[in-house]
Amino acid sequence: MFKVVVIGASGLLGRVIVDELAQQTGWWIVSTAFRRAGPGMATLDVRDAQAVDAFITREAPDAVVIAAAERRPDVCEHDLSLARALNVDAVRSLASAANRCGAWVLSMSTDYVFDGAHPPYLPDDAPAPLNAYGRSKLNGEQALVETAESGCVLRLPLLYGPIVDWQESAVTSLVPAIAASVRSSPAAKPAVMDAWAIRYPTFTPDVAVVIRQLLERHARGEAVNGIVQWSGEEPMTKYDIAQRLAEALRFDAQLTPQHTPADATPRPHNCHLDSGRLEALGIGRRTPFDAAIQQVLAKFPWQG
Repeated sequence: MFKVVVIGASGLLGRVIVDELAQQTGWWIVSTAFRRAGPGMATLDVRDAQAVDAFITREAPDAVVIAAAERRPDVCEHDLSLARALNVDAVRSLASAANRCGAWVLSMSTDYVFDGAHPPYLPDDAPAPLNAYGRSKLNGEQALVETAESGCVLRLPLLYGPIVDWQESAVTSLVPAIAASVRSSPAAKPAVMDAWAIRYPTFTPDVAVVIRQLLERHARGEAVNGIVQWSGEEPMTKYDIAQRLAEALRFDAQLTPQHTPADATPRPHNCHLDSGRLEALGIGRRTPFDAAIQQVLAKFPWQG
């Protein structure tokens, strides 16, 4: 029996990881969450190092997948202690506990470890984060590399996928503003969308496949260690994403592009991640954005 603990199983990425891994014959998946622990999930506060150590020691997994994080840049900018607790200290605690049972550890990171000035970025390119979120995730990478005896960092860009509310992904969070701009609405006004920062929306079920393939290699005794990256390959600004969403929703939306940075928290211009290391291993799957977003909207239709 190959046993995997998924930390942060109730989140945008964690849910689809569990769904993907649960389909594997001979795998035993243990899921954890904190505030949103659902049926069948263990409640674990990853900020409590003693609780983490006791839990991992008791479960004695073959692998630990860390999907828990504070991933909102604006929150990280204003709460540095929370960003460090979730994105750095928790990674170190989990890696340390995993060492004691010989488990391989996989931790998620972000394209925001780069400044976005010289894409595409290879895994060994020098990081230069522009904001507190990027700095905390970079420190988390360092914590994993320094602590885990066997472990891997998976850098990812902007994620979207099956949601429980529109705000769960920065992609679907645009939908309410798009809906409010529909010309037939009595109070309609144009929605201003960033047309400066270039993003690479990546479908969470595709990421779950990448993670499952990495775990399969570990189960065969061919663990991938160090830093790897996975990304969608369709460059889009928020304005582009909003146009595609409006088309998918069949909204006659009024969208206005803004060609200069507008966010209070600094964001990089273009952090395109090179996925070549994983592709060379035969790892990866990409679903075209238009097909993937239709799947998301079919399961969570706009109700107005």
